[in-house]
Amino acid sequence: MKKIWGLRKFNLLYFGLLFILVLAACGAQETGNASEPEDAAEDTTEQTTEETSVEAEEVKVVLNWFAKSQHGGVYAAQDQGIFADNGLDVTIEPGGPQVSSIQMVASGSAEFGLAHADQMVIARNQGIELVAVATAMQGSPQALMFHEGKGIDDFDELNGRTTYIQPGITYWDFLKNKYDLSNVEELSYTGQHVNFIDDPDSVSQAFVTSEPYFLDEEGIPTETKLISDAGYDPYNIVLYVTKDYLAENEEIVQGFVTSFVEGWNYYKETPDDITKIIQESNTDISFEALQFEQQTQEEFIYEGDAAEHGVGYMSEERWSTLIDQLYELELLDEKFDATDIFTTDYLPES
Repeated sequence: MKKIWGLRKFNLLYFGLLFILVLAACGAQETGNASEPEDAAEDTTEQTTEETSVEAEEVKVVLNWFAKSQHGGVYAAQDQGIFADNGLDVTIEPGGPQVSSIQMVASGSAEFGLAHADQMVIARNQGIELVAVATAMQGSPQALMFHEGKGIDDFDELNGRTTYIQPGITYWDFLKNKYDLSNVEELSYTGQHVNFIDDPDSVSQAFVTSEPYFLDEEGIPTETKLISDAGYDPYNIVLYVTKDYLAENEEIVQGFVTSFVEGWNYYKETPDDITKIIQESNTDISFEALQFEQQTQEEFIYEGDAAEHGVGYMSEERWSTLIDQLYELELLDEKFDATDIFTTDYLPES
């Protein structure tokens, strides 16, 4: 009996150990299986991150000048993540006297650019086919500036006065063609106002959003007369692409235009925060000067046709008028249809 009991005891111990080993193996297998979904989740996260980064299309926009409040909608779209929300990773490149946004976009160095409408029309005459997809300004803030009390009612009153004007500027050609300005003494505008300040009867080209502020800072009160009073009023700060790029990248253009409009709408409601960001990008100009521009440009951006149709709107009539005016000035070899150079297809429905 003792021998049988011992054998039975041995068998119980043997099967007990075997049962423990089986449980341990199952536990290890379960642990291994549990770790696999975590690895898969990590892989999925990595794939999602990679897919997201691939979806953000890298594009560049070249400004028409150094960073200023006239570019507020672009900087707002960047700062508020509006570009990113529309699948874009945007680089903003400032312009300047040595930077032509049109040449950069035409060469493929940038996808988007900002320019004035008349510059775009003249570029087309030179064989560069651009398409305007939105505009920041409904009207042009370009003006002639006078000492206070020395302004004019009509442009022919410029005769007998010295006028500082940039050679080749289109609106001056328009004024000379429309009015007899044969008795105006034309001197080259250099960006400096020393001679203008010294001569109370002189006239200088200006933007109503800029020069009057700087002259006032020097204690020189001024008056201005908009060039648009003469009937020459091209869209300003126009967003454009090449015709070829538009044909091949409509979704990207749609995302950029949507962001551009939303950025300008945001800038209208919360301008100062964005103006601070602009000032950080262009430390050569004071925050106060940018604020002046921000405030005086509002009527050009948010009023006119924009009040009814929304920011960015353009009309065929305005583009056709500009084309006719430049053709009359012999700056175009031939007229062309306005719809060849602009579209509102990507703007929000009003």
